[in-house]
Amino acid sequence: MSAPLSLPAFLDNLERFAGAADGPAVVSETAEWSYRALHDAMRGAADALLRREVRVLATVCDNSVQWVVADLAALRAGVTHVPLPTFFTLEQQRFALDSAGVDAVLADVRLLPALTAWGFEPASRAWQGDAGIALAQRRARDTAMPAGTAKITFTSGTSGAPKGVCLGADSMLAVAHGLVRGTRGLGISRHLCALPFAVLLENVAGVLAPVLRGATCVVLPTRAVGLAGSSSFDPAVLNAAVERHRPHSLILLPQMLRAWTGWLQANRMSPSTSLELVAVGGAAVGARTLADARAIGIPAYEGYGSSEGASVQTLNLPGADRPGSAGRPLPHCRVRIAGDGEIEMGGNLFLGYLGDGYLGHPGPAPTWWPTGDLGELDGDGFLHVRGRKKNVLITAYGRNVSPEWVETALRSEPAVGQAVVFGDSRPALSAVIWPSAASVPDAALDAAVAAANAHLPDYARVHTWVRGAVPFDAEHGMSTANGRPKRDAIEARHRACLLPDGRTAPA
Repeated sequence: MSAPLSLPAFLDNLERFAGAADGPAVVSETAEWSYRALHDAMRGAADALLRREVRVLATVCDNSVQWVVADLAALRAGVTHVPLPTFFTLEQQRFALDSAGVDAVLADVRLLPALTAWGFEPASRAWQGDAGIALAQRRARDTAMPAGTAKITFTSGTSGAPKGVCLGADSMLAVAHGLVRGTRGLGISRHLCALPFAVLLENVAGVLAPVLRGATCVVLPTRAVGLAGSSSFDPAVLNAAVERHRPHSLILLPQMLRAWTGWLQANRMSPSTSLELVAVGGAAVGARTLADARAIGIPAYEGYGSSEGASVQTLNLPGADRPGSAGRPLPHCRVRIAGDGEIEMGGNLFLGYLGDGYLGHPGPAPTWWPTGDLGELDGDGFLHVRGRKKNVLITAYGRNVSPEWVETALRSEPAVGQAVVFGDSRPALSAVIWPSAASVPDAALDAAVAAANAHLPDYARVHTWVRGAVPFDAEHGMSTANGRPKRDAIEARHRACLLPDGRTAPA
C-alpha cells in the first residue's frame, strides 16, 4: 500500500506547482489556466466560502474550470462538498440537498427558480467569472455525518432515492496517489475528462490525480465529449474532442467504449496516437469488447471500484494486463475473497453512509468492506468480478448464475446495446434485449444471442429472448438516473412475454 497523503501535503504540492509547473493546469474550450491561476482561484474561492460561513456546498452544474475550482476550494476550506449529477430529477436533487443539510449551491442559473422554491436565495450570479453558474444560499439544519466528511457522493439506487456515501479527504487523496504511482511509467501528462465530475471516478481519477502529478486536465462541457443526460452518447463528438486535444488518457463507461469502437470500425478510422491509457469501468466490460477496441487502436484497460472505496481500486495496465479481469489492486487498496465468494475491500474506505452510519448501524465502516460483488483472485493477483451477490439466479436445476456474466457476453456483440437476463427458479435463462440501433433487425439479435451462447456453458445460455418494448432508460422507468437497468421494472414490463418455463410469447 502507498504511504498516506495528507490534505496539507496535497495543498503544498499544488502551491509548489503554482511556482514551477510549465504546462497549463486546465484547458477549456476557450482558455488555458496555469497552475498559478488555478491555485490563486482556489484560494480566493476558499476564502469566499469561509467568509460566507458555508458548511456544506453542493454543485449542480456541467463540467467546467469553475467546478474544479469549487472542488479544490472546498477541500482547502474544510467545507463538505456534495457533487450532484445534472441528470438527477428535481425530486432527487431536493432529497440530496435536504438530507445532506446543504446551505450553499453552485448551480446552473436555469436551476435558480427551483432553488428559490426550496428556500435558497441567489448570492452571486457569476462564480469565478462564469455567468452561467450562480451561487445560492439558505439556512439549513445541521445534519449528522461522520467526522471528517469532505465529500458526499450520491448514488441513485434502484428505488430512485439517492444514497449518500461520506468520504474523507485522505481517502480520496490516497486513491489519487495510488493512481499516480500505478501509472507512473506511462508518461501521462494530459487527461481529457470524458465523464461528468459528479461521477466520483472522474472527480478523483480525472481531477485530483492529474493535479497531484502536475498534469493538464482538459475540461469540456459534457456535450463537447458527446454526452447528453445519463445515457445518450455520440461517439463522433468524443472522437473529435480526442483528435483536437490529443490527450494521453481518458476514462469511459463500457457502453461509451463499445459505441466509439463501433463508430471507428464503421468509418475505417483509428483513434489519436496520443492515447496511452483508456480506463474503462462502472460495469463489466468483457474480453471481447476490449479485444475489439484494441484491434482498432484504443488502448483500453478495465478497472473496478466503488464509491465506498473512493472510486477505483483495481486496474489493468500496460505490462500488467489480463483481459476479462478487473486488474490487480492499486497501491492504496487491499482485496480479499470471503468464504461465500464475496469481494471484500480494505485499506481505503468511506466513513459511512449519510444518515444511517454503516449499513444501518451507527459508527464508521469496518476494516474490510463487503462489496456485494462476487469474484475471485487468480494466482497472479488479478481480480475477476462475477456479478452482484443479490442478483444471483438459481435455476430450476439448482445452477447458480450471475446474470451480469451472461449480460456482459451479450453486450459484447455489436448488435446488442443492452440486455437483462432472467431465470430464477426457471429451467432456462431468458433475456430482454435492447438493440444497439433501432435499425438492427431481430435476425441480427438472434445471431448475437447464438454467438454469445457459444462462449457460455449450457446452464448459462440464453434459451429465449424478447426485444425490449421501450428503451432501457430513466425516462421510461427502465433504469436509474445514472443508467443502471431496473431489473424488476424490466421484468414486469415484459412479464407477459417471458413465460415461467423460459419460453417467450409474442411481444
